Amino acid sequence: MHAPPPPADARVGPTPVPASTAAPVSFRPHVTELRLSAYAGHRRLTLPLDRFTLLAGPSGSGKSRALEACAALARLAAGDDLAEAFPAPATCVPRSARPDAQQRRGFRIGCTADGPAGPVHLDVAVQVEPELRLVGERLTSGGLPLLQSALRDPGRRTVQAAWHTAGAAAVTRGPLPDDRLGTALLPLRVAGGTDGQRRVLAAAEQMVVALRSVFPCDPRPERMRAPVEPGAGRLLSGCDNLADVLARTREECGQRHALLVAAVRAGLAGTVTGLRAESGEDGRLRACVDRGDGSPPTPLELLGDGELRHLALALVLLTGPGVLEVDPVGEVPAALQCLTVLADDLDRSLDPRQTRELARLAARMCERGHIRLLGALSDASRVAGVEGVTVVHLGA
Repeated sequence: MHAPPPPADARVGPTPVPASTAAPVSFRPHVTELRLSAYAGHRRLTLPLDRFTLLAGPSGSGKSRALEACAALARLAAGDDLAEAFPAPATCVPRSARPDAQQRRGFRIGCTADGPAGPVHLDVAVQVEPELRLVGERLTSGGLPLLQSALRDPGRRTVQAAWHTAGAAAVTRGPLPDDRLGTALLPLRVAGGTDGQRRVLAAAEQMVVALRSVFPCDPRPERMRAPVEPGAGRLLSGCDNLADVLARTREECGQRHALLVAAVRAGLAGTVTGLRAESGEDGRLRACVDRGDGSPPTPLELLGDGELRHLALALVLLTGPGVLEVDPVGEVPAALQCLTVLADDLDRSLDPRQTRELARLAARMCERGHIRLLGALSDASRVAGVEGVTVVHLGA
């Protein structure tokens, strides 16, 4: 497993149920394909990703593991090492994988990012046993290998890498660390003095921007009910600090806040005329729902789990990198970035009506092109008839 296999032209895996309209190519870098060549329970699986894609299937079909792989690639692109991106690497190794002569076992994953540089493919091979290390990486565009790395000397904590130059020498060779994504390091190693080097930089930067714009979101109602300390107003992945973010959005953009209230009205029981965050005597913020009937506002801790998850996911869909706790790519204008939200168990605690209304909101927001959503749900019938959603069935 010294290097990952080249991306296959043929798409292997489940056949997606296409959305009603084809999505035009966006110039904002975004992930369009996830490849699980050998990862956990998946083998030779290619998942094409539309603007709004939902993975459906029974428990154990690998929906969560697919989203987990995408999140791990995002963390590697942001500069995390392998141990941070894969906290439980042994669970990523296919159960059927047999060790080689050196007792090595591991897994292979990859993705495709589209954007101004055209489709760019990234594939990585990770060794888990006997020790965790990245043993192979390939970045390609238009069939041309732009970066290739492989483990040549197991006694060194580096891999031998070669990247496209197209100058006096066809490639430049050098060592890269075996615990970091080489693609994310290329801007520090490539001068950009030749057309070939500039092509490498454009492809690497497109992949990094697409992956760093991924935001895993899993609202936890049990954490959202408690009052919170005022902070930066950037929503955490578990939406623990929802009250702090509501205080910010209400002050900064009345129009967007009004859209949030309208979206929440479709998912909460009773009348909803507003959302607010009130400061208690201890200075902590408590989120409330205005009912518009003269009664005191309803604290969020009195809402059901489904209502809280619907509210939090609607807030995510109506905001962007400036409000979410993501690592934005500062050198790229916000107008050229596309946020990709990962939402596992999208329908957890939601009733069919809430799920359908949230899917409709997601489809509308994804149609605008500044946000994409990759989610998973157990019952695809809940989104039947919702235009703009692509359903990919796993385990069929």
